[in-house]
Amino acid sequence: MAEIKFSNAQKATIVDQIQKYFEKELDQDLGQFDAEFLLDFFTEKVGSYYYNQGLNDARALLDDKLDTITESFYELEKVTEFD
Repeated sequence: MAEIKFSNAQKATIVDQIQKYFEKELDQDLGQFDAEFLLDFFTEKVGSYYYNQGLNDARALLDDKLDTITESFYELEKVTEFD
């Protein structure tokens, strides 16, 4: 699996969201360093689960679309004496 990386802008947005969550839901101030540390921890320890689920969802969607395409080919076939 490729390493999960975020751009600086993405990381800043996520860190901001973590800080807002801690403030709103837990009534705790979380500094930037602690929020970045928490993000790094979850990225390393939990990110793979989300990554794999995303791959499974994409695979299921692709399988579904390929089935539809395959059915469309059968619908286009003309009847011949070989059938």
